[in-house]
Amino acid sequence: MSTLQEQFNNDGYVLLRDFLDKDVVNNIYTDARKIFATQIKHVTGKTPDIDNRDEFENAMFEFFEKDFNAFVNTGKTVQHTFSLHRLGLDPKIEDILKQVGLSSPIIGARAAMQFNSRFLSKDGSKHWKLDAHQDWRTGQGSLDSTVIWFPMVDAGADIGALQVIPGSHKIGLQESNTSGYQGGITTILKEEDFVQTEFKVGDILVFSAFLIHQSGNNITNNIRWSVQLRYNNLDEPTFIERGYPMAYIYKPETELVTPNFPSVEQLKEVFS
Repeated sequence: MSTLQEQFNNDGYVLLRDFLDKDVVNNIYTDARKIFATQIKHVTGKTPDIDNRDEFENAMFEFFEKDFNAFVNTGKTVQHTFSLHRLGLDPKIEDILKQVGLSSPIIGARAAMQFNSRFLSKDGSKHWKLDAHQDWRTGQGSLDSTVIWFPMVDAGADIGALQVIPGSHKIGLQESNTSGYQGGITTILKEEDFVQTEFKVGDILVFSAFLIHQSGNNITNNIRWSVQLRYNNLDEPTFIERGYPMAYIYKPETELVTPNFPSVEQLKEVFS
C-alpha cells in the first residue's frame, strides 16, 4: 500500500499541493464567468470586466437581485462547460483515484461547480454555507466513494474553505436532517475537532464520501468559486451486491420552460 493510500485510509483525506495545472483551473473559472457575463449584460445592461474580481462579482450580486430565475438557470448552465467535464475525465484524476484505492473508478455524479457567498442567498437560506455533512448520503454509491474538491481562487478560512474532521470517515453514516438543500448531521460534533483547510489555486482535496466536513464561514465580500467531482468504485463488493444503485435523479421538466416558444419564424431564421 502506498504512503498516499495509507494517509487517505487513516485520515479520510489527502490535500495535494500544486496538483492541477493553474491554466486548466483558470479555463474552467473563465468559462463560467463568461457565461454569467452574457446574462449580466442581458439583465443589467452592464459589461463587467471578468478579470476585475470585485467589479465582476458585484455585477453577479446585482444580477442575482434583479432576475433570480435567470441567475439560477445560468448557475445550472455553467455546470455543463466542456472545460469542467474534461477535467473530471482527465487521466491524472483517474490515476490519483486509483492511488487512494479505487481500482475501477467511475463517475458518481456530474461534475459540479459552486459559487458561494452570503450575497447570493435568498430569505436567510444557507445554501452558501453547508453545515457538517457526509457526501455519501446524497450519493449512496460504493463504500469507498471519493470526492475531489478544489477552489478556483486562493482559499483559506476567511473565504470559507472546507473544514474536515480527520478520521471521521470510519465512524459510520451519521444521523442527518435530510430536509432542505443538504441534510446536516444532527449528531453533536465538537468544533475543535474540525481542521481548517487552506488552498492555493492548483491544490486539491481528495476525501472519502464518509468524511465529515462543512463549509467554512465566508466573511469576505468575494465569492468562493469551487469545483466538486464525485466517483465510485465499480469493484467494491457491496456496490456490486446492491446492483450499482444511483441515488442522483436527472430528469427533464414536464412542461415547456418558455411558454409558446419557439415560433416557426424563429426556427426558419436559425436554419436559414
